[in-house]
Amino acid sequence: MGGVPIPGSEWPPRAFRLACRGALRTRSSTRGLPVTALSERSSSRRDPARRSQSRSSTMRARVLAYVALTKPRIIELLLVTTVPAMMLADRGWPDWRVLIATLVGGTLAAGAANVFNCYFDRDIDRLMQRTQKRPLVTGEVTPRAALIFGFVLTVVSIALLAATTTPLAAALAAGAIFYYAVLYTMVFKRHTKRSTEWGGVPGAAPVLIGWAAVTGSLDWPALLVFAVVWAWQMPHFWALALRFRDDYARADVPMLPVVTTAESVGRQTVGWAWVTAALSLLLWPVASDYGIGLGYTIPAVLLGGWFVVESHRLLRRIKAGGETKPMQLFHVSISYLALLMVAIVVDAIV
Repeated sequence: MGGVPIPGSEWPPRAFRLACRGALRTRSSTRGLPVTALSERSSSRRDPARRSQSRSSTMRARVLAYVALTKPRIIELLLVTTVPAMMLADRGWPDWRVLIATLVGGTLAAGAANVFNCYFDRDIDRLMQRTQKRPLVTGEVTPRAALIFGFVLTVVSIALLAATTTPLAAALAAGAIFYYAVLYTMVFKRHTKRSTEWGGVPGAAPVLIGWAAVTGSLDWPALLVFAVVWAWQMPHFWALALRFRDDYARADVPMLPVVTTAESVGRQTVGWAWVTAALSLLLWPVASDYGIGLGYTIPAVLLGGWFVVESHRLLRRIKAGGETKPMQLFHVSISYLALLMVAIVVDAIV
């Protein structure tokens, strides 16, 4: 029937249609499902899982912060020299229990020394871009917690080495921790440009600790490998210090590149590279009774030549006045030491 519709005769009523359209628009403009009693109960059930996940993430971040205090990348480099010293001392593979105990104890000891280093250096770490993200600077770990952590690592490492290896190995580890944490970090690093030479002593200590863990004593081959690793640290760390010279200057740390010219640093770097290579070649006559022969000496000659040539290249770039690229020598130095230690291992067991 045509004509004007009777008011109230529409179905569904106009008011109802408008309400439905508004509800649909509201629903389409929001994400997720509309809130209902059932969805609220489901959300409440998920909250404990979310809280547990949050706690797990927080715990993981805290653990990683404590691990970062130990400077694991430096520890890896230190352990590279421990195993060859142990194998040279034993003229082959040492007892696996002594090997594992020494590596674990040495890792904990080096970690303790690095934690103390971070604790005492937290004032200058704030000033250096390279170290501004360390946990004591960012506040992820409190100074008190770091200090306690360092003491715990010290006690555990020395107790483990004393119980499973030899008293001399434990004593050397304790001395290395004290030397690096107190003498180097608090005295030499802040007051002398020769801090790298002084700091090289605990850096080479893993060689002596590894040898002593096997034999309970020290011998000339151990002292010679110690000398090689000690001398190697000057070209290695001075290359790094050249790269971050402005950082050290900002923190008022008198590293050699801060207090003298780049050319002087380059010349001294070349000199120490030659010393390192020369010392490495002495291992054949000194350790021939321990299995060292041409299998080690030939690689040592080649690797030493590579190391020396790269140090000369750095000096040449410095003199040219262009980009010095000191990190090239830094990375070469790491490869040099690792491959030299591999040569010791191979010649000791073959």
